[in-house]
Amino acid sequence: MIEISDKVVTKREACAEGRIFTAAEVLKRIKAKNIPKGDVLETARVAGIMAAKQTPYILPLCHPIAIEFGDIQFKILKDHILISSTIRGHAKTGFEMEALTAVSVSALTIYDMCKAFDKAMAISDIKLIKKSGGKSGVVRC
Repeated sequence: MIEISDKVVTKREACAEGRIFTAAEVLKRIKAKNIPKGDVLETARVAGIMAAKQTPYILPLCHPIAIEFGDIQFKILKDHILISSTIRGHAKTGFEMEALTAVSVSALTIYDMCKAFDKAMAISDIKLIKKSGGKSGVVRC
């Protein structure tokens, strides 16, 4: 684990995004809330936030830090869903891994709930968009 005991607690934020590509018919079903397993986007939102809170138990050597705010947003586009996460809190280390985990698990939840309708879904482009707090200040990726 990285030594953080001498670091100062600051307000920190991390934003990440990713995409899940799927067929137009699946996107229509998601919009209409016509997937047998339930409301896909609301389930994916809860799953992503829950996963962010569990990040240190999923990723070895990741510091457990208190999340004070977590949000997942979805934008349905022509051939995919854009997933965006924002995670905030006051800590000695950043929330990058929590934001990336939130997006990843949200995408996996969408995949799981819709796999009966599209076997060729693809999750891609998961990346950090922005982080702030600590010595680096605001970093846009």
